[in-house]
Amino acid sequence: MPSGMTRRRMLGQAAAGGAALALCGVGQAPAQESPDDWLIALNTSTLRPASLDDKIRAAEAAGFRGLELWSNELTDHANAGGSLEALGKRLAGAGLHVPNIIGLWNCMPESDADRPAALDRVRQQMEEAAKVGARHIAAVPSPDRPNIDLLWAAERYRELLQIGEEFGVTPAVEFVGFFQGTRRLGQAAAIAIEANHPKACLVADTFHLYRGGSGFDGVRHLSGSFIACFHFNDAPAQPPQLEQSDSDRVLPGEGVLPLPQLLRDLTTIGFRGPLSLELFNKDVWAMDPTEAAKLGMRKIREVIAKADALPPVEAP
Repeated sequence: MPSGMTRRRMLGQAAAGGAALALCGVGQAPAQESPDDWLIALNTSTLRPASLDDKIRAAEAAGFRGLELWSNELTDHANAGGSLEALGKRLAGAGLHVPNIIGLWNCMPESDADRPAALDRVRQQMEEAAKVGARHIAAVPSPDRPNIDLLWAAERYRELLQIGEEFGVTPAVEFVGFFQGTRRLGQAAAIAIEANHPKACLVADTFHLYRGGSGFDGVRHLSGSFIACFHFNDAPAQPPQLEQSDSDRVLPGEGVLPLPQLLRDLTTIGFRGPLSLELFNKDVWAMDPTEAAKLGMRKIREVIAKADALPPVEAP
């Protein structure tokens, strides 16, 4: 899992805030892909109305190898008298590791006076994440605001990384495509790199790449070790791109995003997962959880098969 990043060259600041992106072997032909070569996880938002027990059973039955939980699920479980350590053991027994927790919201308040309370909650969330064996926890540069100072955010992110060392959990910067502030891949990369910490990394998301306007070509300029988790989903042609919300996400292969090529590019940069299926789709929520999980896994495997059928990548 991500423990640092490779830097071959640095790009200057761009109008969107600037980002120095870690370069890797762009242009190398990837090896043939197999579904079993990818670490495929299920984000519990995909089955949101279901109980946590049903989500675990569904993920196991569908053959997922990871379960990406939400922080409020851990807090609710503990508040109800449940043991997070026992939950972690149950997940491990089901063959489900926890690649990431969603996530640290409101972790970068603008006012210094608000930071102590925010960091107290961060510590609680990281402690809970550690108890279930999570490797990462998403850190969203929020509260959202336009014209966020990326260097200031990098300082705040470094602070989160240092707290994470206390618990053995690494926060990963996640950008949100419909934010006013950090909505692009390059902005999130700038925050991570300028934190100047060996464990700095990102959570990326196919929907947010599309919705925020980053596109998909920039992914090839990253190192695979720089990505903690990649949320995998698709987006429809309608509503228009800049009007879409989380609820518009669709299953992989049912939308307009270039997912097969993205998988080839991720292979090129050395990333083979976790790919985490993250939807907020009411039609999927209405399904039986196990059937929904199996459908999601089948759709991901179909995209992987299409990626394998693409022509070899030619070196420049």
